[in-house]
Amino acid sequence: MLEPIASPRPSVVALAASVLLLGPVLAGCQREEPAPEAAPSQPQPQTQAPVVSVAPAPTLDRAGLLQAMDVAASAYAAGGEVGGADLVGRRFAVRQVFGCTGPATPPAADAASGDGLARWSWGDRRRTLKLTLAPGDWTDSALIAGGADSWEAAEGFWLTRPWLRTEGCPGVQGDPLAGGPVAPSPQTVGLAAVFDQDGPRTGRRNGRAYEYVVRGEGDQPPPAPSDGYRLVLEGRMAAFADGRAIRCRAAGPDQRPVCIGAVRLDRVAFEDASGKLLSEWRGG
Repeated sequence: MLEPIASPRPSVVALAASVLLLGPVLAGCQREEPAPEAAPSQPQPQTQAPVVSVAPAPTLDRAGLLQAMDVAASAYAAGGEVGGADLVGRRFAVRQVFGCTGPATPPAADAASGDGLARWSWGDRRRTLKLTLAPGDWTDSALIAGGADSWEAAEGFWLTRPWLRTEGCPGVQGDPLAGGPVAPSPQTVGLAAVFDQDGPRTGRRNGRAYEYVVRGEGDQPPPAPSDGYRLVLEGRMAAFADGRAIRCRAAGPDQRPVCIGAVRLDRVAFEDASGKLLSEWRGG
């Protein structure tokens, strides 16, 4: 006769049931590890906009100024508007040669106005040599009249041989077959130093010429220059009433226009062919 199988002890059964019930509770009580905090963002350095420096416009030399005059003359002859507004305020330093072909007769002392051309001539008994430049009175000329309401006077200087861009004497010699002296071409390019009604009077020449006397060594007379002298004109371009620095006129379509640049003249000087300063005038 088989013996009945004994059932588990109640204490063991209860313990097992307790373990089964407490498992989910214990699992739910386990704390999860907190997610790592994000590192605080570092402030990004502010990038500054690059500083853009505008270089000043280069100083106009003889070649640059003559090029601007050529452009203006072409525009005027074609019936267009003469440019030059972009030149207003530009500095210029023009050197031009004079006296390459020898001495010239100076303008008469009682002349009402100069001709705006530099020259040299012999003094008494050729013991000295004199450089002169008498500005022209262009105040009432057709090229200046009505230029600006504030202008009271305009003194003119011609830029000779405008087809020659260099600052030295021309290399071409006279044609022996020309049959006598050849008259120079009319002047077609110039600078007008303008003066305001309420401006300073110190820079105005009022008919007086720039003059300088060259003397020799000891009792010897000065030698005649083999490569002429140099006239230096420096200042800033000014503006006519229309806001442009250049004005042109011509008597007819078959004549080259005459073009004038309005300027505020700061310095006039004479130099020898090597660039040595002989004399200068500031403020006019």
